[in-house]
Amino acid sequence: MVIRSFKDRRPRLLAPSRILRPPVRQVGGGREREELVDEARASIAKGSKSFALASRLFDRPTREKAWLLYAWCRRCDDIADGQEFGWRTNDEELAEHYIQALRILTRRALDGQPTADPAFDAFGQVALEARLTEQMANDVIAGFELDAEGWRPRTEGDLMRYCYHVAGAVGVMMANVMGVPDDDESMLDRACDLGLAFQLANIARDMSEDDAAGRCYLPVEWLVEADIPPGEHMKPKHREELVVLVSRLVDLAEQHETAARFGAAQLPFRQRWAVLSAANIYLAIARKVRARGVKAWDHRVTVSLLEKLGAVFRALSQAFSRPREPDEWPRWTRGEILVAVRMEGPIAPIPMTPLPDEES
Repeated sequence: MVIRSFKDRRPRLLAPSRILRPPVRQVGGGREREELVDEARASIAKGSKSFALASRLFDRPTREKAWLLYAWCRRCDDIADGQEFGWRTNDEELAEHYIQALRILTRRALDGQPTADPAFDAFGQVALEARLTEQMANDVIAGFELDAEGWRPRTEGDLMRYCYHVAGAVGVMMANVMGVPDDDESMLDRACDLGLAFQLANIARDMSEDDAAGRCYLPVEWLVEADIPPGEHMKPKHREELVVLVSRLVDLAEQHETAARFGAAQLPFRQRWAVLSAANIYLAIARKVRARGVKAWDHRVTVSLLEKLGAVFRALSQAFSRPREPDEWPRWTRGEILVAVRMEGPIAPIPMTPLPDEES
């Protein structure tokens, strides 16, 4: 009897490795840039009239990149909130699947692979043009993940970490879109400040809508200090205390807005004008909420077209003057928030690159 020995039992490739090639990189998923810009313009026109108006003040290259970035942010938000597919926002298991889908589609877009979704293909396009990274994108997606998990801030630091994920990280991306160098930490800090201010203003305005969706972004420690039981902050009997807490939110927003205005003075004129216009519009919303007091959430606070135009013209005047350095900088810095963000994130993989003395 002949016994045959098989020296190599490894599975064989169906095709020789020498003819296998990595997929061809297709910027924008293979779509024409003009098509992506048109889709993105329609997205911002529908999703945010305030940002659409302010973005018109940018020069054309910056404006188009801003639209492409907005389209991705808007699409991620709609998918994470279940607005695209009709699932309930309290279905945490399904929400987790969609958050994972956001990461996969974003990674494909960054790799230059088609995603079958214009908004993600748009992100691949702007990421290449503006040097946006997967880490930047994951910082934003982490905010949607917190909402999907039913997360609540316990401390003011938790609140600021959430605001960073949802808007501060987008502000840093916008700085890249506007051509701010990657190593200009001061300008990136100011861009983050503007995003933080916008999100704090949003939280102040949307208190009632968030409560209806089972969400509350007021820190538990704030509620305890005000003697408001968790989940009852929108009840009429606590309205006076709520006004005080929301005023505290708006104060935080104004501190970060002031810092952002100081940084905006370093931008080219048209970019400076657009940024100051957006700041005027968004902080006008926050100040209206504070001024209305206990009636702030009887009706959604809005800024009329005439008021927005007034904000744009004020920004034009502000763009010609140099703002004074803030007397007091915000308590929460981008660096401090990033430490908290990285501490809460997954442990980074051990680098596999050889040490210098191991290289041959």
